[in-house]
Amino acid sequence: MPLSASEVARFQRDGYLFPFDVVTRADVASARAGIEAWERTLGGPVPKERRQKPHLFMTFLDAIVHAPEVLDRVESIIGPDILCWESVLFIKEPGTADFISWHQDATYWGLEPYEILTAWIALSPATRESGCMRMLPGSHVGDLAPHVDTFAPNNMLSRGQEIAVAVDESKAVDVVLQPGQMSLHHVKIAHGSAPNRSQDRRIGLAIRYVPAHVRQAIGDGDTAMLVRGRDRHKHFELEPRPSRDFAPEDMERQRLHRERRMQILMRRTDKTAA
Repeated sequence: MPLSASEVARFQRDGYLFPFDVVTRADVASARAGIEAWERTLGGPVPKERRQKPHLFMTFLDAIVHAPEVLDRVESIIGPDILCWESVLFIKEPGTADFISWHQDATYWGLEPYEILTAWIALSPATRESGCMRMLPGSHVGDLAPHVDTFAPNNMLSRGQEIAVAVDESKAVDVVLQPGQMSLHHVKIAHGSAPNRSQDRRIGLAIRYVPAHVRQAIGDGDTAMLVRGRDRHKHFELEPRPSRDFAPEDMERQRLHRERRMQILMRRTDKTAA
């Protein structure tokens, strides 16, 4: 279902929209079960190096990336030719100190122009207690705020990046989502999240969608998947959909493509792609 004109206007004003029911409870339960069954074979949580672009080797996540209920709303904002630049599994374990600092996604991604949209889909309850996202309305308007890299051990961001000026958290909105619900947010919106104080894991799939004319301006070899429409611009190497769950060739492709991405994201630091 496309967004209404009033919803698009609200997104343009505030920089985010929620909630939308996009995945059935049965499919959410199946996706979570698939992730956690794999974790049991691993003997622990999904490792950090497998949390980026997991839709390249998990068909049940690829199905969410391609879901019409998601893409129809995305198209209302960025148009009909859509690439999935990235997906990320954000798994926040209960009772841990893991958090996400206040930041703007556009700061280090290298994508231009800033016509980039994140669809964040809850695979478990995202509540105030479990550390749901918090958004600062209207903060996507104007220039990006200055950021600093902290590489803090419990910060879930790649560089521990955080806004280097005061954030008025009294104005923040809690993005509370039930399993199967989605929020949308602009690449420049200031957002963050607190630790998970609930008894359950907080699992979310963040999907970064871009119109096909967006390009990678600071690095070479970036990749994306065409999920709707046509790619007339050829700015990215196109990724294939997974052949089956956890196929070795698909997992190797994810590893290589993530490594390329991390070389871009970690530029001008002494950190590696790990």
